[in-house]
Amino acid sequence: MLRRLLPPLVLLFATPAVAQDEEDPIPTSLEGVGRITVQGGWRVTSNETLYKTWYGVEANKGLPRARETDGGPLGVATFAYSISDLVEVGIDLFFSGSKLYLTSPGLEGAAPVERSLETMGYGALVGVRFQTVLPEVGPYGLVPFAGLATGPAIASSKLSGEKLEDKTTQAWAGSLGATWRLSPRWGISAEYRFMFLRGPVGPELNDQGKRIASFSMGGSWMSLGVTYTFPPEPSRSFPGGL
Repeated sequence: MLRRLLPPLVLLFATPAVAQDEEDPIPTSLEGVGRITVQGGWRVTSNETLYKTWYGVEANKGLPRARETDGGPLGVATFAYSISDLVEVGIDLFFSGSKLYLTSPGLEGAAPVERSLETMGYGALVGVRFQTVLPEVGPYGLVPFAGLATGPAIASSKLSGEKLEDKTTQAWAGSLGATWRLSPRWGISAEYRFMFLRGPVGPELNDQGKRIASFSMGGSWMSLGVTYTFPPEPSRSFPGGL
């Protein structure tokens, strides 16, 4: 019985959404359009500076290098508004994390041990994007864009056996991407960001209270997700020509 009712119910709920999309005009302008984009992806980050510093410390010289990781997963949520056909302003909320590995000397002449360094970064970027519409690409056009953004971020790390270290810093990003519009409201977005974001390492690498090492959470951020757009509010005329 349930299987017989399921197809008609799905059709009943889907019909209003399809009808709404059919009634919406194909967008030809970006001015006044808002959007929400949610993306997930992977970050490719080099931490060679951290490794050179760690294995350059006198106590760690000659130790075998531990396995190296070059990135981690990421998530980004974007809230943006187009102030014109060419310019969009927005806020990116981001999060990323990874686990690095370092080798330390063993206690009292024991074999070297591999230690984990758990890293995390999150924050908000405020930026501007320059965009255009290629209406002939795809069902409802392609929107390529390029942008610059900056904002506050928190980068933290926890070296095994030590306390959590964190730092409030400034993150910077440049981005290139595009949204392939599948309907007047929905699209698929792909974006590349080059990020600059560094965080602290535990006190073991401090030299007389002066920190001499940090890790990178920046590098190349590649993400893919979905975009929902809000059409501009229609202009309304007031009685008496006001």
